[in-house]
Amino acid sequence: MKTKDSGAAAKSGHPSSATAVAAMFTLNGALFGMWASRIPAFTDALQLDHATLGLLLLLLAAGAILSFPIAGRMTDKHGAALVTRLLGFANCAALILIAFSPGIATIAVALFLFGATHGAMDVSMNAWAAESDRASGKALMPVFHAVWSFGAGMGALSGVGAIAMDWLPLAQFGIVGVILTSLTLWLANIPWQSQTGQDHGGPLFPLPKGPLLLVGLLALCSTLGEGAMADWSAIYLRDAAGATEGLAAAGYAVFSAAMVCVRLSGAALTRALGPIRATQTSGAVALIGVLLIVGLATPQATLIGLGFLGRGYGLVVPLAFSRAANDPELPQAQAIARVATLSYGGMLLGPPTIGFLAATTSLRMSFGLLGVLALGTIMLATVLRPPKS
Repeated sequence: MKTKDSGAAAKSGHPSSATAVAAMFTLNGALFGMWASRIPAFTDALQLDHATLGLLLLLLAAGAILSFPIAGRMTDKHGAALVTRLLGFANCAALILIAFSPGIATIAVALFLFGATHGAMDVSMNAWAAESDRASGKALMPVFHAVWSFGAGMGALSGVGAIAMDWLPLAQFGIVGVILTSLTLWLANIPWQSQTGQDHGGPLFPLPKGPLLLVGLLALCSTLGEGAMADWSAIYLRDAAGATEGLAAAGYAVFSAAMVCVRLSGAALTRALGPIRATQTSGAVALIGVLLIVGLATPQATLIGLGFLGRGYGLVVPLAFSRAANDPELPQAQAIARVATLSYGGMLLGPPTIGFLAATTSLRMSFGLLGVLALGTIMLATVLRPPKS
């Protein structure tokens, strides 16, 4: 792997590779958190019912899923660092475009582009994170995912502040998003050369096969619920639990804060329990959160339940991506992209799935799906056993 290590970057006056990667994870999470915190504002402004919102979120998911394999090829060809920086700028621009949308047709296009840039950046920045881990000899993948959750929580809290100051989403996305993106791209502008030019052929939109398929399904059980929390936690708190709009916007921040805590302690937990037992424990904790949210459906119980869900979901994806990045048969970016097709596809398919279930049953009943997924996490945990070399 032709990479300049983080020590060389630091000696030249640049931030370390770990700092640069963490900044990009923070940006990706923050832009998503800003969008998630203002979903109620868009549903009110455009008078969207749950079914229509679910269709719009399906377009966001489609953009992301279509971008995953393309991003994997781009990353292997042009390098993870360059592609990640370019996509960070594009993701911010797409978020601002959402706020400019005056109707359903225009916001549909904007959400598709937001999903595509967000999903593509997810693939490239995870590939950069794997490169940084190998160059430094440190297992920082759980920490990188922790700062993603931190960014998502900060993005959601910016929504709380924007609501308190009566800012429209355009003001929040334009001011906070542009400042944060500019700062992040400055931090991430370090000398870093990835191994490039790899292209092993094959279909452009491959699904994972063999052990990677099971890894992807495991991650899907977690990320489908994570995506549902991102786009529906505020709506659930307001419509099902009876919370105020300001408290509803804070729900995703509580969820993200819990994910930060478990991901920051993820390395120690994984060493103590092993990846399989840590994942099984995570599924059990997530199940407790579902029981609180669906069983009681009060603002207080829902906020506590969101904390349990954040703790339950926090470790699964970092462990799945670490397993994919060390796959013996595929280049890291393509292996990550294949798992991401299911894992982050689940994150982005979760919101429309909840929307369709809510339209046919009720919003409260639709969240029962998360309990089934928590059981799936427990059952599939054994696929994280390290591959035989």
